[in-house]
Amino acid sequence: MIHLDRLTYRYPRRSTPALSAITEEVAPGAYTVVAGPSGAGKSTLLRTLNGLVPHFYGGAFGGRVLVQGIDTREAQPADLGRIVGFVAQDPERQTVMDRVEDEIAFGPENYGLPRQEIRLRVEEALDLLGIAPLRDREIASLSGGERQRVVIAAAMAMRPPVLALDEPTSQLDPWGAEAVLSVLDRLHADLGTTIVIAEHRLERVLPAAERVLLLGSEGSVVTSGPPRAVAAALPYPPPLVRLGLALGWDPLPLTVQEARRMAQGMPRPVAPQGDPPAGGDVVLEMQGVTFRYGERTTLRDITTVFREGTVTALMGRNGAGKTTLLKHLNGLLRPQSGRILLRAQDIAGTATPDLARTVAYLPQNPGAMLFNETVAAEVRFTLRALGVPGDVGPALEMAGVAHLAARNPRDLSTGERQRVALAAVLAAKPAVLLLDEPTRGLDGEARERLIALLRRLASTGTCIVMATHDVELAAVCADRVLLLGDGEVVADGPPRQVLTGSLTYATQVNRVFGGRALVLEDIPGVVIHEDATSASERIAPPVAGG
Repeated sequence: MIHLDRLTYRYPRRSTPALSAITEEVAPGAYTVVAGPSGAGKSTLLRTLNGLVPHFYGGAFGGRVLVQGIDTREAQPADLGRIVGFVAQDPERQTVMDRVEDEIAFGPENYGLPRQEIRLRVEEALDLLGIAPLRDREIASLSGGERQRVVIAAAMAMRPPVLALDEPTSQLDPWGAEAVLSVLDRLHADLGTTIVIAEHRLERVLPAAERVLLLGSEGSVVTSGPPRAVAAALPYPPPLVRLGLALGWDPLPLTVQEARRMAQGMPRPVAPQGDPPAGGDVVLEMQGVTFRYGERTTLRDITTVFREGTVTALMGRNGAGKTTLLKHLNGLLRPQSGRILLRAQDIAGTATPDLARTVAYLPQNPGAMLFNETVAAEVRFTLRALGVPGDVGPALEMAGVAHLAARNPRDLSTGERQRVALAAVLAAKPAVLLLDEPTRGLDGEARERLIALLRRLASTGTCIVMATHDVELAAVCADRVLLLGDGEVVADGPPRQVLTGSLTYATQVNRVFGGRALVLEDIPGVVIHEDATSASERIAPPVAGG
């Protein structure tokens, strides 16, 4: 089905290759996961399958890519689109129509399919992705996760024999992610669709995968093989693999069911207690805030406070109101009723640019806010715009992008752009930091760096509020979880209180131990060595008899 023969590629204006001498075979109907750190070439590899590389991006291309026997250098992306359905990492940049139904119909219409066939495919895709209620919605009114499902539906409506998906669940709530991956499983098992998926959140895709291709520096292949074999070589493995390494299990578990069976007979951890969130003075306060988009009420009478030195995780399904709430806290949106106080002062009369000096906001798609020629210039621009003196160096170091200072942000991976945007908002040393899906596109190392950075900022008094679907992030990083449902607060408390035992928002470790452990560190005797360079060195199993 797919044959990569000594595939090498370098983007224009780049001196180092994005892909290096890759030779791999993907059999018809196979399910392959492409893994590796940010900037390793995962997205680039997927783009070679539908001809975007090199036809659209240019650059220096070597070797061959054959898909169903067709050389992608000799066929145009428009022709390859019949064979390879492609879902990009940024769904915001992939939609072309205004309405959901029109977006899904766009591909089949362009290929001149009969009207009745188009209608059938649109209905099927709407039902498969669970988005039939969105059919008449404007694309611009959708949440990030809703838009992601629309883009996946549009790719599926083409009924291609190959689906290439770049982090297709990065903006989905846990239920939505499971639903999408279940659809992919059905297409793979029932229709023989070939699946090639690039993903950082490997816990979601390893159980279904038949093969994992692990990329390293400059797009070289580190290893490839069955998921269980490759999982042990991952520097930042998913939670269940970490659990298996910690407890010396062999084989390593990939599913909660496997881990439960292996945990039978071991002493059960003591159920963690939910201590009240720590924190200092109130920085932000919402009093009876309500907001509507047209006829839809997205925030309903929200009353809550956010304190100095705390990390609050906003959680809830796609469209629950998380992003809308964040945009109210920094003045991008204004309440239609109720009010918001910053240090006990109503912000109604304060301009958004003035609020930005105190309340920084990293949006869900931060790449859209990067437009300067270099990373350093991007951060420098933010300082000048806010009228804040200072050097860009500390912010670049904090976000882990100092080595990218001279690079053009447009040439970076999504995860790297995410960190650049974070450096820009940190440069002014805001008192409040608002983050919308901050781990989107981040590899394991960058994610660990982010967790350490947020903890450090909170320890110095910064108030952090982050909207996230990353349950594991909330469990290890947040002091408080604020769970939204249809614009209302449905739960508010410490992660151990809100997440433990939840059907939707429980961590994988929590599911294995029936609510008696939330994270790996809750298991008696397990030690995490943060400075280690490999997973096997980082995780120490319990001491016998301890």
